[in-house]
Amino acid sequence: MDINEEELKKKLTPEEYAVLRQKGTETPGTGKYLNEKREGMYLCKVCGNTLFASDAKFDSGTGWPSFDQALPGATKLIEDVSHGMSRTEVVCAKCGSHLGHVFDDGPTGTGKRYCMNSVCLDLEEKKSE
Repeated sequence: MDINEEELKKKLTPEEYAVLRQKGTETPGTGKYLNEKREGMYLCKVCGNTLFASDAKFDSGTGWPSFDQALPGATKLIEDVSHGMSRTEVVCAKCGSHLGHVFDDGPTGTGKRYCMNSVCLDLEEKKSE
């Protein structure tokens, strides 16, 4: 996917751009989806790629929305050795935008904790039937 950075700077808030395109992190405990309970699908803020189902979300107590699994093929994992740490970065498989990191300390059967930044996500609510 071809990304026009100048257009993105106009579309996104400065915080969204800093996190999604410059690998920043939102302040813990401030994200709009941290305590979100509505059902639906979480999408990439930049390209609309569907990333996570709401039933994969759990309260990790870390200050960021957490999921125990991504949808198949929705994300790519990249080794991240910045800031003197060894972590695994999670990016959108479609546009390459930074979403957060994944850790091997999740409480569910997957053993994963996808620690995501709310500013990287949009929630598409499940339609009432």
